Amino acid sequence: MINREQPVIDVDAPAVGRVPKGRDAHGRVRPGAGAVEQRRQTGERAARDSLKAQIAKLERELSAIVANSFPHIPAPEIDGAGGPGSGPRLLGLEELERSRDELAGRVQLLRRRAAARTEHERRAREQLERMKLEPGRYKFVRLPVSDLGQGGCGVWEVRPRLGLIGMLAGWWQLKLSSGCPLARGPRSTRDPAPPW
Repeated sequence: MINREQPVIDVDAPAVGRVPKGRDAHGRVRPGAGAVEQRRQTGERAARDSLKAQIAKLERELSAIVANSFPHIPAPEIDGAGGPGSGPRLLGLEELERSRDELAGRVQLLRRRAAARTEHERRAREQLERMKLEPGRYKFVRLPVSDLGQGGCGVWEVRPRLGLIGMLAGWWQLKLSSGCPLARGPRSTRDPAPPW
């Protein structure tokens, strides 16, 4: 027998009589057989891309709400329970949907908090205007500047002009405090020096 005529055994060839799925009797890929699988992969890729775009949009919105209302509205707590394999990984469609839904819930919560905070600041500004117009009706009322959406420790307060005399005479004025109290260092444990 000549070498060219010897039968060659192909280890990777399918068993005799069995034709692999999507192939013809000679092992060649049948036209159109991979189209279904390709469409499934394309659809899954499109769904994954859509979910990732929705998640990115929600994250941007969540960040914008927190940044615009800082420090009055803190970012919501995020569960850190990722399980044993919580390292970097490719999320499946179900996990992406769950992540999107959780993010949408957090965004809704922050929207409500931001709307409530905006309403609170609006009412505080209206009260400040009324206090400016008629300070006598708001005796000793204090309105922190943080309620107005401003930073700092200042407080608007209606006080009598000239102390007790102004209180008896009905002279009231609206004043803004000077701001935050001075920082004090730790108290010394040593005894004060004697007065002599």
